[in-house]
Amino acid sequence: GWRLTMIDSAHSAIDMETFLWKPDRAGMQILAHLLAAADRGVRVRVLLDDSFTPHEDLLLHDIDLHPNIEFRIYNPYRHRPQSMAGRTLFNVGDFSRVNHRLHNKLLVVDGWVANVGGRNLADEYFGLHSEHNFRDMEVMTMGASVADAEQHFDTFWNSGWSFPVAEVLQPPEESKGLSSPRDSLQAKVGVVDSPAEETLERRWSDVAGQAQPGHARFVSDQPAHADPALAAEAPVQLAAALRELLHSAQREIILVSAYLVPTEELANAIHRVEQRGVQVRILTNSMRSNNHLSAHAAYQGYLGGLVQSGVEVHEVRADAQNRQVYMQAPVEAKRLGLHAKFMLVDDDRVFVGSSNLDPRSLKLNTELGLIIDSPPLNRQLRDLLQLDLAPQNAWSVQLAEDGELVWVGDGEVLH
Repeated sequence: GWRLTMIDSAHSAIDMETFLWKPDRAGMQILAHLLAAADRGVRVRVLLDDSFTPHEDLLLHDIDLHPNIEFRIYNPYRHRPQSMAGRTLFNVGDFSRVNHRLHNKLLVVDGWVANVGGRNLADEYFGLHSEHNFRDMEVMTMGASVADAEQHFDTFWNSGWSFPVAEVLQPPEESKGLSSPRDSLQAKVGVVDSPAEETLERRWSDVAGQAQPGHARFVSDQPAHADPALAAEAPVQLAAALRELLHSAQREIILVSAYLVPTEELANAIHRVEQRGVQVRILTNSMRSNNHLSAHAAYQGYLGGLVQSGVEVHEVRADAQNRQVYMQAPVEAKRLGLHAKFMLVDDDRVFVGSSNLDPRSLKLNTELGLIIDSPPLNRQLRDLLQLDLAPQNAWSVQLAEDGELVWVGDGEVLH
């Protein structure tokens, strides 16, 4: 709701970058509101990673025809068959380049408000999917950090990795110009009626009264000049900032990550803070809630060592009793997963961003986030996490007397 309100409030400029954007209910709503903003005269720039664009060439081409909308594709595939398997096969000789992706998620409106976090643009990230939905996390921020976010966007937009749609796509023969997406959006979403200025002013006044005060520092990776595989150009700036944040902890760290496969540097950082007496708690996905079993298999190799060293590990239950908080009813047949990426340090600092705690996020992809000094926000997120960590919603991974791992839940023990 607030993403759409941000778009509807725009007077001059909207800048957005994202990793995944599906033409489903949520994705088409966002597109419809962006198109309505462009029709009002707002300049709209969208930077989209090329990972999930198969079958979308026609839509991207036609929307890009709007005089106030410009799409750019990050690190496009050279060979573009209309299937994920085909792209993987035909680009296998270029693997080291195409394996580097833009995982950033950012929305900036008029240079004064930004939305930062881990959420992709599709039904399952907004609790609207009929089978499997995620618990996710974003922060809407105003203040000095927004200027840094805008500068970050310009850096990526103007980098050698971002290409205008017209340079990437061949004009589809079936293109009917802007009339085709307009008709499709009207059929799926209906007519977008932008709220009156007075209504928007009331919404912003309300959210200002609910906001938590603090100081936010925007951090992000940098696009490589030529080759991200080179050590000097690798997108590791955010990973370094996260390790620095970990090392600053004095009492407690709570890590929330959809995918947890510690790099050597991250594992060493966790080990060192534990040796200083800092309590480390982790919330990640269980095997049933994880949508990437390969990532879960890699995580399993580290799990025993983490628990043995004293890390408190919790895994989201796909059948969490309180999953209705994160998805549209009815929920009986729906699974819950975790997609949020945030960190609480002591009782005063918060990180919210796009980065998982795995080698792909920390070494290969570009990522971004906010490091926020705010005891009230830290306390608010800590309170919200109590529901996620409750035994009816998460497994507690523990060592049994025989040294084997067990998963302890609400009256259940799994081996």
